[in-house]
Amino acid sequence: MSLLMLMLMCSWPIATGWAETSAVSSSRQCIVVVAENWTSTTGVLRSFERRASKEGWKELGSGIPVVLGKKGLGLGRGLVRLNFGAAPIKKEGDDKAPAGIFRLTSAFGYAPARSASWVKLPYLALTKKIEGVDDPKSRYYNKLVDRSRVAKVDWSSAEKMRRDDVLYKWGVVVDHNPAAIAGAGSCIFLHIWKSPSAPTAGCTAMPEKDLVRLIRWLDPARRPILVQMTRPAYRAIRAKYGLPPNHS
Repeated sequence: MSLLMLMLMCSWPIATGWAETSAVSSSRQCIVVVAENWTSTTGVLRSFERRASKEGWKELGSGIPVVLGKKGLGLGRGLVRLNFGAAPIKKEGDDKAPAGIFRLTSAFGYAPARSASWVKLPYLALTKKIEGVDDPKSRYYNKLVDRSRVAKVDWSSAEKMRRDDVLYKWGVVVDHNPAAIAGAGSCIFLHIWKSPSAPTAGCTAMPEKDLVRLIRWLDPARRPILVQMTRPAYRAIRAKYGLPPNHS
């Protein structure tokens, strides 16, 4: 997969009206992450699948512990425009993981593409030159960009994706803020955690073995989504969008 294609995938417009429900109901792979409240820094992840969009969901395996943002959760921008009253809104640099319903668009890692042939999602092999742009003033905001292939670098802030630790050894791109609205939050991933007691700057992190298992399972043909929010919020919308039952 080319870097240009990855950037385009991370720029899908937000669906509205009927299209919102349709985009969610057509998914046949659903990852659900629930937290106790909006300030929780931990949660439980469960995976579900179904053979057809109108069939019931089947849970795979058991719950996986995850860590969330240092400041908990904030309502993000994804497939569905949700409103949970006084819930905080996700913003750039707020250390909150986004809550909502999001496409899972692609994967990345330190391994070269030939060694990641088992990954079904479009895969980006990270190098030292690939950066996640978090500068709201940049035209590349909320995108993974190869710095060496950009005619003009217009950002003053970005994260180097090929780290000196293993946190991004494997990862999945969460399509939060697909319209790249300035200041609404950027570069959100599922990735490897530092430890079960170390929350993130806004991503959802877990043990490496569990993340690898998820990546092996995720299939773009089955339109995978991430549903992440508090338990009360999930209960409030589950039936409307035909989401899996969750007993976390």
